[in-house]
Amino acid sequence: MNVLPRPARHALFAVFAAFMIATRYHHFGDVLHLPDASMALFFLGGLFLTERTRSDHLRFAALMALAVVIDVVAVGFAGVSDHCVTPSYAALLPAYAVLWYGGRMIASRHAVEPKAMLLTVAVALVAATLSFAISNGAFYWFGGRYEHPYFAEYAARFLQWGPLFVRTTMAYVIVALALQALAVHLLRARTGRRAFGA
Repeated sequence: MNVLPRPARHALFAVFAAFMIATRYHHFGDVLHLPDASMALFFLGGLFLTERTRSDHLRFAALMALAVVIDVVAVGFAGVSDHCVTPSYAALLPAYAVLWYGGRMIASRHAVEPKAMLLTVAVALVAATLSFAISNGAFYWFGGRYEHPYFAEYAARFLQWGPLFVRTTMAYVIVALALQALAVHLLRARTGRRAFGA
């Protein structure tokens, strides 16, 4: 994968930040709101905003800080329930890191070709599942919301909520990859016409 020029990385980061602000309040979505795109945005950030420098880590930290600020505003000022804000909230850092660095790991092999796209989707699926396991497991075992946690109940809750979060993440990732493929196709067609004097 070619590294995006710096202005394009900044613009894409701004788009990701705006999309996070627009969707993070509504985790599951409804008729008027898209579901929370945060998990997908962390993966896509690692995939598309990577330049293999310290800036990668700073972008991750900035997106993480934005997620926390949105949650503080949502809970403190917008009347969103604080049910998920427990000591386990700190586990979002490693949960989102799995996504970001999963995207960053596959970025050098990502290309707009079927085999590379399938590999990217597979890595996204594994990263999304691990991320959910970290955040959900921390909430269940260390969040203090369950007086007597036990494995069978945790497994049932994981199976209840995991597919929803992973499916939402994968839908956003697949749409983003499809948009990337369309953009590359249109750009190639445009430059091809120019090359032949069209």
